[in-house]
Amino acid sequence: MKELLSPGWGWYVAILTLVSLAVCLWVLRANSVKKEHGGDPKLHGHNEWDGLREYDNPLPRWWSNLFYITVFFSLGYLILYPGLIVFPGLLNWSTDSLYKDEVKQAKAEFDPIFDAYAKQDVKTVAADKGALQIGGRLFQTYCVQCHGTDMRGSKGFPNLVDGDWLYPGTPEGIKQTIMEGRNGAMPPFGAAFKPEQITDVAQYVLSLSGRSTAADAAKRGEETFKTTCAACHGPEGKGNQALGAPNLTDNVWLYGGSLATVTETIAKGRQGQMPAHKDLLGEPRVHLLAAYVYAQSQEQAAAPKK
Repeated sequence: MKELLSPGWGWYVAILTLVSLAVCLWVLRANSVKKEHGGDPKLHGHNEWDGLREYDNPLPRWWSNLFYITVFFSLGYLILYPGLIVFPGLLNWSTDSLYKDEVKQAKAEFDPIFDAYAKQDVKTVAADKGALQIGGRLFQTYCVQCHGTDMRGSKGFPNLVDGDWLYPGTPEGIKQTIMEGRNGAMPPFGAAFKPEQITDVAQYVLSLSGRSTAADAAKRGEETFKTTCAACHGPEGKGNQALGAPNLTDNVWLYGGSLATVTETIAKGRQGQMPAHKDLLGEPRVHLLAAYVYAQSQEQAAAPKK
């Protein structure tokens, strides 16, 4: 595609455009002038078809005038605007300048609002209804693609309202997650463990959340878990938010809690990434977004269980 960016292509497009308009004018002119035949107009092409006769007459004046207006409008547009690529237009208009002007106007209008909320702590902002409306719009724009409109996530994307947090669920922890992003990794143990060891560890992991398992296999898996997996998940399997290691005792599963899925996770590992939004949104907007997520998680936690 590099050759398409060379200046020669700009001139090619400009010349082709102008030549096309000139040809349109010539065709219009040629078909708008009445030809003198010294008598009745001549038939054009076939003499007759299905009872219709086509004569060599000029286009109706109103019709040709509409085409003339279209061509001259196009010329005027190309003079005023950068339609020819090589000529910027007399108005010096561009989509880039329009975008920058709109951003400048938006910043002048909305930045004072964001800055006012940024001076308050996240927990205080989370109690402000106006701030939550803004945070909700930010969430619907930037976060629903992964976490869903109901904030309950999907496979591989955390539920934000169930009270279970891979990383700290405090106001400050949520803000840091959105600002800096997170990179979670579960290393694969398919090469380090024997197949039967992977199955045994999976049975033990399921037993930690009270699931029905094969007792003998879970017992064997416990030893492997405590010598290897406990480094991240802790000796009791309660996880470590500093590492993003999930709690394995609460029956909340990011990728699924079936024996087959847990076995796959141990054997093949998992890679999860939460992108950083610091540069995309800026801290004041992240501040509001964190307040919204925190408020929604607290609201769901306080709601009566059905």
